[in-house]
Amino acid sequence: MNRQTIIFFLFFTFFCAPLAHVFGQEQVGPIRYNAMINNRHHPAPRPAARTTSVTPLTLPFFEDFTSYYLFPDTTKWADFEVYIDNTMCVSPISRGAAIFDALNSEGIPYDSFSNVSPQYADSLTSLPIDLSSDSASDSVYLSFFYQAQGNGFAPEVGDSLELYFLDQFGEYELVWSIPGSIPGATLQPFQQVLIPITDSYFFHNAFQFRFVNIASLNWADANWMVDYIKLDKNRNINDTVIRDIGFSSDPTFLLNDYTSMPYRQFYADPVDETASHYYDSLRNNYDTTWPITTVYSATALTTGAILKFPTASASTSLPYSTQQLSYPSFSTTISPPGIDARVVFENTYYIHSVSPTDPTDNDTIKKDQVFDNYLAYDDGTAEKSYYLNLFPTLPGDIAIEYHLNQPDTMRGMAIYFGRQVPFASYKLFSIFVYSALAGINGSPKTVVLDSEELVTPAYADTINHFWIYTFPTPLLLPAGTFYAGTQQPAEGGSDSLYFGLDVNRLGPNHAYYNVIGEWVPSLISGAIMMRPLLGQYVASSASLAVPVIHRQTGEWQITPNPAREMLQFEYNGDYSAAYSITDIQGRTILHGTLNSSKSINISELIPGIYFATLNADKLDAAPQKFVKL
Repeated sequence: MNRQTIIFFLFFTFFCAPLAHVFGQEQVGPIRYNAMINNRHHPAPRPAARTTSVTPLTLPFFEDFTSYYLFPDTTKWADFEVYIDNTMCVSPISRGAAIFDALNSEGIPYDSFSNVSPQYADSLTSLPIDLSSDSASDSVYLSFFYQAQGNGFAPEVGDSLELYFLDQFGEYELVWSIPGSIPGATLQPFQQVLIPITDSYFFHNAFQFRFVNIASLNWADANWMVDYIKLDKNRNINDTVIRDIGFSSDPTFLLNDYTSMPYRQFYADPVDETASHYYDSLRNNYDTTWPITTVYSATALTTGAILKFPTASASTSLPYSTQQLSYPSFSTTISPPGIDARVVFENTYYIHSVSPTDPTDNDTIKKDQVFDNYLAYDDGTAEKSYYLNLFPTLPGDIAIEYHLNQPDTMRGMAIYFGRQVPFASYKLFSIFVYSALAGINGSPKTVVLDSEELVTPAYADTINHFWIYTFPTPLLLPAGTFYAGTQQPAEGGSDSLYFGLDVNRLGPNHAYYNVIGEWVPSLISGAIMMRPLLGQYVASSASLAVPVIHRQTGEWQITPNPAREMLQFEYNGDYSAAYSITDIQGRTILHGTLNSSKSINISELIPGIYFATLNADKLDAAPQKFVKL
């Protein structure tokens, strides 16, 4: 550390450190990437409006988005730019809502370069609906609920949610809109909108309605949620009662703290690891009180064993209210089917229908409790991104506390990154594992157990949409507490590296950070999406992207590593060899034959991680990793 850096550090520590929490070294931002969408097969798009190849729907039209499918129902909707989710919205009318944001149907920004000009983003268009036999006298109304922001970011000034109707001339007309708000506005609950269809040119045999959001595509995700859409006749402006009771939230996990862990770790202490109760909620959208009966059961999917026989409980549901349901936990005597086996418990929750006209799709909800090869506090979905606001001359560390009930082997880390504009593929960081953090839980010093130096973020559609980093040497961990996380180097351009944040996390986030030489507890609510990988060997995401090459005999190496301009290949002998440079996606960036100096110029490469391969009869052809600065 040079003299100027030391002076700056001392000045900051004694004079500015007390203000660190005021200015906030921890920040949250939009995810700008939805791997869940990117990794799913999209349904085939429906034919365009007013085509004769689609049989028009008839009234009533109803949608509450309770399907477990990620995209809109193709029997009702013509496009799939929105996605269906229950984690982004807050207190929905019914489980599931259509989520509008600034990400396209592939889960990436519509425009990665324009960040100030609002543009048309997502749309949700109904299939054609036959209204030719109806008229204004039939009192046809379209109603729906909407919410801005939810668990994401609020649409700002210039953003909006709009609704269009298709007329008989094939033109969409704007019939309703709501603008974004000033940043910092209070989150509002779902609001209901009722719109009468009165103009004669909307009553034709291929009527469609379309929701569209206008968003500033880069600064924020501009989240809108739409739920519980109903189009029918013989309605009026006071027809606000939905007459439905259904589940409105996902059930909680069966575990006490983790959302997932290896089954062997659970089996070592099932009493402490099992939650005392499980919770979900239902909403009574009637204007009257109803007696209800809920039923709960659980099954081990891997064996078919019944863990919890159906158990019913009765209660009374008040009108227009959300009621939390509580179920006592169950104990399991299922032995681990194998030391590294994946185990899944399926939990089913059911409401007895209170009325023959009550929609039944939202009366049943299932929740899988997965036991796999990782430790997790998150539910697998990111609503926001977490990042540290660093000083250029100081590193930034994040560490998350985990516990083991028996000794285990750590094989690496799985990390979910929030996409950044410009991309963060050049931002180097290191992975660290600790047995103790100075000043945390009474520890006098920080103790490092292992580290993986100089890796870069990536956005791969691997299992659970996390990027996997494998340790070269497995790390043996004793039972008890350990910490795992990342370090962003000083002077490395790695500030503001985005990590996925699951804001639905209940309870403490177990996270700590260090930006001024002192570990402090995180003040951000939610789970930072980093997962230690335990047990058997797991292949890294980068290695999966590189072709498998048969090994030969001779040894060789590359220097320097990291490198800025020239890359030197060192091996015994004067023979020539063909080289190739591939990126972490397996794409060949450079290739050719080495000259007598055995070096190549890499100054034009974008900073990041690459793999070099040599082809010659006397050389080992396995790729070697290097970092371009």
